Amino acid sequence: MTTHKIYKMSFSKVYPNYIAKAEKKGRTKSEVDEIIRWLTGYTQDELEAQLEKQVDFETFFAEAPQLNPNRVLIKGVICGVRVEEIEDPLMQNIRYLDKLMVPSRILCNVR
Repeated sequence: MTTHKIYKMSFSKVYPNYIAKAEKKGRTKSEVDEIIRWLTGYTQDELEAQLEKQVDFETFFAEAPQLNPNRVLIKGVICGVRVEEIEDPLMQNIRYLDKLMVPSRILCNVR
């Protein structure tokens, strides 16, 4: 399996970009957190702990308490790729999150 640069990128460094983009679209930090919690199963305290520990994306998803089984219903194109066709489970989970933050496409330039 190819190791992508994004896997070792700190989730806590990207998180403010999710919030900034959401706020530009009239959304709030709490809505961003709700999306992340829905996808990963983290509680708010667990999410904040992960941010404080500055874990990378790989660790963030590996330690997720319970990935939402309905995430596979997320369809569409992100960064020019159909999320439902991504074969690497970690990359697919990262792109699910990015897709949920649409129209942000925050991580499109990171491969």
